[in-house]
Amino acid sequence: MSLEFLVSSAIGLLTACGVYLVLRARTFPVVLGLTFLSYAINLFLFACGRLVINRPPLFDKAAEAYADPLPQALVLTAIVIAFGMTAFVVILALRTYLESGVDHVDGRSDAAGQRRTGEPSQGGAA
Repeated sequence: MSLEFLVSSAIGLLTACGVYLVLRARTFPVVLGLTFLSYAINLFLFACGRLVINRPPLFDKAAEAYADPLPQALVLTAIVIAFGMTAFVVILALRTYLESGVDHVDGRSDAAGQRRTGEPSQGGAA
């Protein structure tokens, strides 16, 4: 099995898991799905720089081949941005949960369905 097949399979698996989790109704799986998608993008950017083994990251007169440093810099930048965005989304989801009382992405709760059927909701004013 080649290294390219392994990396492309990992990118595909992370992307599939990320898309599946982003389509869930709760906030925690959505945040986890966005994290998986950012990992897949990071691996894709890193693979764009031609995967080479035992090569120096910078050009050297003695080295005949070297690893491209640009994808490494892009991945490092993407990791920092993804961490900041994940922290922001977690705080946003926590704030939404504390204000609405539900952790559904669309903000709907079971209490809304109970109000339509005429049953009293829990915690509401009588």
